[in-house]
Amino acid sequence: MTSRPVLLVIAHGSRDPRHAATVHALVRRVRARRPGLRVETGFLDFNIPSVPGVLESLAAEGVRDVVALPLLLTRAFHAKADIPAVLREAPARLRIRQAEVLGPSPLLTATLERRLYEAGLTPADKSSTGVVLASAGSTDPEAIAVIAEIAREWRHTGWCAVRPAFASASLPRTEDAVRELRALGCARVAVAPYVLAPGFLPDRIARGAAEADVLADVLGPAPEVARVLLERYDEARVPVPAALGA
Repeated sequence: MTSRPVLLVIAHGSRDPRHAATVHALVRRVRARRPGLRVETGFLDFNIPSVPGVLESLAAEGVRDVVALPLLLTRAFHAKADIPAVLREAPARLRIRQAEVLGPSPLLTATLERRLYEAGLTPADKSSTGVVLASAGSTDPEAIAVIAEIAREWRHTGWCAVRPAFASASLPRTEDAVRELRALGCARVAVAPYVLAPGFLPDRIARGAAEADVLADVLGPAPEVARVLLERYDEARVPVPAALGA
């Protein structure tokens, strides 16, 4: 029986120790959901182990198959350039498939709602509450369009209004979106950080939420996020059938 590929979760890394702690907590939840699956963690910057270091270790052990999963919510620079470049430098004996990024996914939207309810809202508050969907931001138009589309779709689930906001690279900022929702007449305003782990940009989102009524926590090691990781792993490890006549 062919063994399952190793799942290598690739995180960005941060000088903020909360970032790595959150990544490791999420990976522990993934392991708990899929006993027997080997899950490793590598960081692109700031933290150890590094992605190249993990890949070298796996090759030295005799591992052949790896699914590399970017711990990212949108397909921006890191997913399109940074991570493929690192994987191209991996030991030649490794067969590596890069999984898709986590978002968008209904499970991530469910996590956003979970965090809002944990912060004090209830489903009965939806129709009178405006939500700021606050992401890290990107210069990549595809990534910005995805955030805007998530906000549009989430609005249709019953919230008073949903507006995207960005901590860097793009506009509007969180504080501006909060004020816009106030001006629309929403009875209360909540900020939902669409980020995976604490750090510099999530802290900027939190400062921008100073005038909001509710600030939710980051997505973090929520069970729905762990499920998305395993979905992306399963999609990447199962070969896509060749087209007829190819």
